[in-house]
Amino acid sequence: MRQRVLTLGAAILAGFVASSAQAAPILGATVIATGGHVIATFEGHTALYSNDLYLESPANGLGVIFNNYGSAPGTSIDLGEFAAGTELIFRVHVRDTGDDFFSGPGFRNLDGIAHAQIDDDVAGSPGRTFVGFEDLRWGGDFDYDDLVFSFTNVRAETDVQEVPEPLMLSLFGIGLAMSARRLRTRTKR
Repeated sequence: MRQRVLTLGAAILAGFVASSAQAAPILGATVIATGGHVIATFEGHTALYSNDLYLESPANGLGVIFNNYGSAPGTSIDLGEFAAGTELIFRVHVRDTGDDFFSGPGFRNLDGIAHAQIDDDVAGSPGRTFVGFEDLRWGGDFDYDDLVFSFTNVRAETDVQEVPEPLMLSLFGIGLAMSARRLRTRTKR
């Protein structure tokens, strides 16, 4: 029994490491303008809560860009012209809970978790970068499709120091060890 638990744990860990090494989508990446006008398009949502999307930085007068229940998929808006290298920070305001979550690394959010997943390698959509938000604290259901939008003239960028994969793997290992210990304790009874 112990051998099966360890084998299962190793298989899960190997799958986790393999999936985290893939190029896209990237959890906690930043959105960087590549120069020119940035066009945002609302792609859809699966959220139960009502979410408003804002361009938090650089400062602007846009207000709500999209609302996941009020905007039709395919709706587009020109966010303006940005110099190459400008980081665009987006904020999702969850109307039902009052929570705000930001694109980029997890330290920007009150729960310390990245709430936006960015993918600029979507088949059939060359030249577009997709961003999906999770609208619940502590990662919610980790589906990152509570408000999904795409852009032109941007790219995803990561700072390896800000993506704590070793920490996540350590926590996963600790959880696996605790599960194995609990199972061992049960089988002794």
